[in-house]
Amino acid sequence: MYAVRIVAMKFRVVNRPIERSQCFLSNLRCADEAIWRRLSRTRRIHHRSGSRGSPAAGDGTGSTALDARAQGGHPMIRMVSVPSALLLAALAAVVTPARPAALQEGLASRIVATDPGAYRQLKAVHAGAGGMAFAGLLNRGAIGPHFNFLHRGEIPAGSGIGHHFHNMVEEMFVILDGEAQFTINGRTAQLKGPVAVVCRAGDSHAILNTGDSTLQWMNFQVATVVGAGDAFDLGDDRVGVAVDRVPTFMHRELDPSLVRPAGGRGRGAAPAADPGVRSRRLFGPTVFRSPWAYVDHVIVEPGASTPEATHDHVGEAYYVLAGSGTVTIAGETAPIARWNAIPVRLDETSRFTNTGTEPLELLVVGVARDMETKLANLQELNRP
Repeated sequence: MYAVRIVAMKFRVVNRPIERSQCFLSNLRCADEAIWRRLSRTRRIHHRSGSRGSPAAGDGTGSTALDARAQGGHPMIRMVSVPSALLLAALAAVVTPARPAALQEGLASRIVATDPGAYRQLKAVHAGAGGMAFAGLLNRGAIGPHFNFLHRGEIPAGSGIGHHFHNMVEEMFVILDGEAQFTINGRTAQLKGPVAVVCRAGDSHAILNTGDSTLQWMNFQVATVVGAGDAFDLGDDRVGVAVDRVPTFMHRELDPSLVRPAGGRGRGAAPAADPGVRSRRLFGPTVFRSPWAYVDHVIVEPGASTPEATHDHVGEAYYVLAGSGTVTIAGETAPIARWNAIPVRLDETSRFTNTGTEPLELLVVGVARDMETKLANLQELNRP
């Protein structure tokens, strides 16, 4: 009875903020003394009642806490081993840091669906015309330390993102439909979607929807330095500017007819044995000034699967442009569908399977662990 009460008292002592948990050994000694005093009183009562020779509970030897202390032993160990174990377990629960949520979550909860109902409405983004709506699908660190985010949103007709710089991060604007004017370093060109436009660190950029329908838009951002993020607005909405006939900046159309049978896809894998998998390298590692390694366009035909990829050096962010299927990461499988975002982290394995009746179309962004890793594996990452 006494031991149970002391356990309850002890738990109240240690059930405090983590910053005070360093005192747990002192608290344990205090609980030890309290148990010893109560057991001493119990022994005196037993003496008066004639039960002096009764064995101590939980010991089996007949010795008491007093005997243990006289012999130099620890009564918490000799007399109350079960309460002591409970106390230590409670202490471990208090002082041991919780397992990160990222390690606890299942694969299905990691996959993020595009939900226009969750978009935030913003006006004059980077001093741009009109307004837009977007939400973050993947956040900082989702696939590796240098990955900042994947944003997904809509840009109404006549609206855009104003002319601005990022000096510590790189971005890739993607429009999935319609057409827009893209500006890189003050030069503007009209492009039709689906198309991807890269803006390297230190280059100014902007986008303006000059069509008559709302644009489906995405933005990937990768940092040159872990955790970095910066912006410098030029106060220029790019409305009414001169438009070049030929774009003077790096861009790629997301054209399925240009996607060929898959090879290593920049990760050193053997060429795909499944003829139902095709891949195109949109941007390679030398395009980027950060640990951003590549951007790929992948098509998986119905019934086909990608080779299992090991992500020793490069984490990947996938966005499902069309179709449906499953993804298997580290042995766990979950369904995927159009407009889902899937992060595959460093040191994981991944495989995609088309379980539907239409081609599974994927946009893949690969980011190396760090710049040293990217440079050390540059030849491998340059593979188409």
